[in-house]
Amino acid sequence: MTLTEQIITILMVVLGTMATRFLPFIVFPSGKPTPKYVQFLGKFLPPAVFGMLIVYCLKNVDIFAGSHGIPELISIIVVVALHLWKKQMLLSIAVGTVCYMLLVQFVF
Repeated sequence: MTLTEQIITILMVVLGTMATRFLPFIVFPSGKPTPKYVQFLGKFLPPAVFGMLIVYCLKNVDIFAGSHGIPELISIIVVVALHLWKKQMLLSIAVGTVCYMLLVQFVF
């Protein structure tokens, strides 16, 4: 990329980032109530995304070959148990990921 292309790319990234940061405050000002469809999306979209993520992560697991899906099952149990105990989503995801990687690298 030339210097001009690099500058244009950086400016477009900055513009896109600023637009996504400021747009919600412009569209939904603090004095107005949040529309019902936005509340609905805020309530149901995160679980739907996690459901799709689970399906995506487990789609290639073959229980009849290799480690038989045992590292995946153990990691899922760790994530669920930790989330029920601590109620910290990022902690659950991080510990589950580390658990899976350690199982795959050192145990299975």
